[in-house]
Amino acid sequence: MAGHSQFKNIMHRKGAKDAKRAKIFTKLAREITVAAKLGMPDPAHNPRLRAAIIAAKSESMPKDNIERAINKAVGGDTENFEQTRYEGYGPGKVAVIVEALTDNRHRTAAEMRALFNKNGGNMGEANSVAFNFQRIGLIHYPASAGGEYEIMEAAINAGADDVSSGEKGNDIYCGPDELHAVQKKLEEVLGEAETVRLDWRPAVTVEIGEDQAKTLMNLLNALDDNDDVQRVSANYEMSDEVMARFGC
Repeated sequence: MAGHSQFKNIMHRKGAKDAKRAKIFTKLAREITVAAKLGMPDPAHNPRLRAAIIAAKSESMPKDNIERAINKAVGGDTENFEQTRYEGYGPGKVAVIVEALTDNRHRTAAEMRALFNKNGGNMGEANSVAFNFQRIGLIHYPASAGGEYEIMEAAINAGADDVSSGEKGNDIYCGPDELHAVQKKLEEVLGEAETVRLDWRPAVTVEIGEDQAKTLMNLLNALDDNDDVQRVSANYEMSDEVMARFGC
């Protein structure tokens, strides 16, 4: 019986992992399709599409899936998705920005409001929390891409504004309009990046303690789990102990 129970547990975990992976692939495919539809289907001439493909590859999305998503846009066989942004506050007055691609703005807005309310937050109006962030271009390289000095030198020569290096890798920041140009120059020295995207960088942060961390993580995870949501940004800080406790 013990062996059977262990087998069932492993199958359950595998099923959950596969479901999460499928959801990630769905979101990535949607971004690829929208990028290809709004611009050219050739990533060499479409920075947004190129960034979407890089993101897909970093998640080990199969090449066939990527090509299918592009062909869906070329063939016109796709829903009309529009980009939307929702803003609000989570527990501890943490500012939250949610970026989504939706084929029904009213449905998604209602779902976002319900998720905020259910998880200790409040959804606000447009631009109600964006002043807490800077809109930036983000290019991420793994730690294996090079030493801190090498990354710094490459970033300076590429025209980047800032670099943050650590155990999890190297984040290179630049202005939104310079993202594609900086990316191309970095690739000449460091190779293809792991992540290239527009992002929100907190201008101010809010310290969150253990008493509010669980509720905040529940909110952020619930928002991220929504099928229409592409990315969730928040301006919280946690101590290493609290982050370790909640697996952040």
